[in-house]
Amino acid sequence: MGTITVNVKDEIENEFRKTVSHKKGEGKGKLGEAITEAMAEWTNKNRQISIANDMIKLMKKGFNLGKIKIKTRDELYDR
Repeated sequence: MGTITVNVKDEIENEFRKTVSHKKGEGKGKLGEAITEAMAEWTNKNRQISIANDMIKLMKKGFNLGKIKIKTRDELYDR
């Protein structure tokens, strides 16, 4: 388990502590649990955004699907 020391604005810290106390109760480790949960959610959200942006770039670039040999719908469905 790692230790991170961070500085946050007082009003954000107080609001976060109140929210953690309301949602998780008071006790040893509750603040750490909430911060870990928030960090995991933030990381996952940003990972998904990055993946989506990479896929959009690929789609804009296009795909080489080779030459299309079928010219009509009838050829495709053998009608």
